[in-house]
Amino acid sequence: MIVKSYTYFATKGLQILFMRFCFVCMLGIGATLWAQTSGSRNVNLNLQEIALLDIEPNTSTLNFSFTAPSEAGNTLTTPSANTTKWLNYTSAVTVGNTRNVTAHIDATLPGVAIKIQAGAVAAGGGGTLGVSAGQVTLSTTPVNIITGIGGAYTGNGTNRGHQLTISLEVSDFSELSQTTNEVITITYTITD
Repeated sequence: MIVKSYTYFATKGLQILFMRFCFVCMLGIGATLWAQTSGSRNVNLNLQEIALLDIEPNTSTLNFSFTAPSEAGNTLTTPSANTTKWLNYTSAVTVGNTRNVTAHIDATLPGVAIKIQAGAVAAGGGGTLGVSAGQVTLSTTPVNIITGIGGAYTGNGTNRGHQLTISLEVSDFSELSQTTNEVITITYTITD
């Protein structure tokens, strides 16, 4: 009898122990299933400042020629304005900053004013696109032609970005002298 009782007790004890183990496991699984409703992970992001600019199409030279009058006493005929160039840019700035585009020439031509105007930005692109500063006369000192560029892109190529209108005017007839193939370089810069 003692042996039976011991066997019975041991079996009963194992059953109780097994039932407690199962109950604890179920509580643990249930707590795991219902206790966590959200989670989070850290993500590291890096975005460098970007300041890219180019002129499209990328052909090298614009040609301008004044036309002599056919009648004495008449003035020179100024060349037609050139509107074949487009200014494209991509910009990513630090918070609160904007950028400008400046232009300047490497040399002046006595008696002749070189003027430039950036048109309003064409369709396409996005972000905080720049605003034209209107028509300006170029000199060897950089002058703003576009202001207020934030994080933005214009799209790439012709008919994207700002169309440039470049023109020449006689500013002082007394300074004019004959020239042939005078090369003047216009430099565009995107600045903070």
